[in-house]
Amino acid sequence: VQLQASGGGLVQAGGSLRLSCAASGSIFFYTVRWHRQTLGKQREWVASITGGGSTNYADSVKGRFTISRDNAENTVYLQMNTLRPEDTAVYYCKTDYSTWGQGTLVTVSS
Repeated sequence: VQLQASGGGLVQAGGSLRLSCAASGSIFFYTVRWHRQTLGKQREWVASITGGGSTNYADSVKGRFTISRDNAENTVYLQMNTLRPEDTAVYYCKTDYSTWGQGTLVTVSS
């Protein structure tokens, strides 16, 4: 099963975006993770959701980002609120069994 992230764009600080992660097949039992990478920095984990719906977040996004899933649509979402310039990055979604996709660019202007 391969995943493709979408929904990125340019937003002002304090704004919101919702990213989508569409899977090519069923991801019902899979934990799906969002990661992000800024040019010149290592990729970092952002949030994850298990097959049962349990969620975890990096401290840097806790309280601002919400991960959710729609198993019927084979899609995972990342709702990002109160965005900051430091959230600017390419965002990727992945399971333990998929490869890294192209990601989607989020740019937050100050």
